Amino acid sequence: MERVMKGVIFAVLLIAGVATASAQLFQEGEVLYYRAAYRAKLVPNIEAGEVTVSTKVDTLNGKERYRVTGNGRTLPFFRWFFDMDDTYNIWVDKESLRTQRFESDLKEDKYTFRSIYSYDWDSMKVHTWSQKRLDTPRTKTMDLTPESMDAVSLYFNLRSVDLESFREGENRRLDMVLEDTIRHLRYRYIGREELKVPKMGHFDTMKFACTIGSSEEFSFTDGTEFFIWITNDENKIPVMLASPVRVGEIRAYLRRYEGLRHPLTSKIK
Repeated sequence: MERVMKGVIFAVLLIAGVATASAQLFQEGEVLYYRAAYRAKLVPNIEAGEVTVSTKVDTLNGKERYRVTGNGRTLPFFRWFFDMDDTYNIWVDKESLRTQRFESDLKEDKYTFRSIYSYDWDSMKVHTWSQKRLDTPRTKTMDLTPESMDAVSLYFNLRSVDLESFREGENRRLDMVLEDTIRHLRYRYIGREELKVPKMGHFDTMKFACTIGSSEEFSFTDGTEFFIWITNDENKIPVMLASPVRVGEIRAYLRRYEGLRHPLTSKIK
């Protein structure tokens, strides 16, 4: 579960999936830069990784799509300890804003993992291909639901949320395609919060709590809860994510940005 959690933590920041058409959140030229840090009771905040998310228009199967590319890397000083270089690409239909194709290429020390998801929304199926290290590739076909998305779709799903439809504490559920299984993610809106982001200032944010359920089940009893803060403005960009690990906590927070569609009016000071 801890490797799954780490993968989802970076994936949530790295790329996008499903959003409402009215939100218009896919903005060509938008680039978000994050730093990932570890902190514990007797350990100061240690920045060990960086995450970049960029959006552009690309062609897939003869049609223009939104292509979102994300890369997460350990900073040079820490690569002797843990060398991570994870890259994700996702292609999204410009009209329906549904994921069409997802690719991941993960390199974490000696561990490597590649995966491809091909979505067939007409038949409500997703076809997956995955390979760990030099193992024989695995393929699988799974059923989709209207709520189905890849592991990173939570990113834009929360960016497009209509807060007027939420009650504080209300739970909602998403079905996520993660490697070759369907996992269920439960999230709830906690409320508004003024948040201090390191080296960026104070923001008016919307806070969400998320829990990943066990594989192909609805049990959340063993799931770890992590938190996402999103700017309370028209951009709705994630400015911080925090998740507990065995000892301490991993945090990822916005460091800088380019090409936002709207002014960042949520910044207070």
